[in-house]
Amino acid sequence: MVITEVRIKLMEDNNERLLAFCSVTFDDAFVVRDLKIIEGAKGSFVAMPSRKLTDRCTQCGCKNHLRARHCNQCGQKLDEERAIRDADGRAKLHADIAHPINSACREVIQSAILKAYHEEKDRSRQPGYVSNYDDIDGGDYEASYTNLIGELNNGRKPAGQYHNHSAHAPRGTHSGRHATTHSDASPVSARNEDAEGTFGAGIL
Repeated sequence: MVITEVRIKLMEDNNERLLAFCSVTFDDAFVVRDLKIIEGAKGSFVAMPSRKLTDRCTQCGCKNHLRARHCNQCGQKLDEERAIRDADGRAKLHADIAHPINSACREVIQSAILKAYHEEKDRSRQPGYVSNYDDIDGGDYEASYTNLIGELNNGRKPAGQYHNHSAHAPRGTHSGRHATTHSDASPVSARNEDAEGTFGAGIL
């Protein structure tokens, strides 16, 4: 896969550690958003999009973040040391939603993002600067997805595509339609037809 676009949203200067948010597009077809550029003790690094880890209260079963001292539901006092800790003794409070699985891939992604970050910093000093991070309609996404669906309808599978997967236009496109590749005999196809026009239609 090739990184075809990196978008940067610079943070205000008063954010000492969080320098920017960013999104990465692969092969003009798949976007990962909400990566963060953070200033660490050894320089800038890229943090993958993540979610807060939770556990359940032993009394009422309500989910609470691992930093919570009391249950949000029943108020029971929680063990403040219940989070799993790494080899350095730091509590593991978040889990990555998407991340590279080897150091070579991580280095490629991080290098591309940091390069784009410095270019965006230079661009931000120009008069009339506007960030394009939230400009979802930018780029010719419609054409790439039209080509993808055409190949699938002609019986050819593009690289990385598997049977019965759906191809969705990205958020913010003008058509607002979802194109699916399921066969008519598939139970999934029947569900998609029932849910046509509703949010999330075609998502397994």
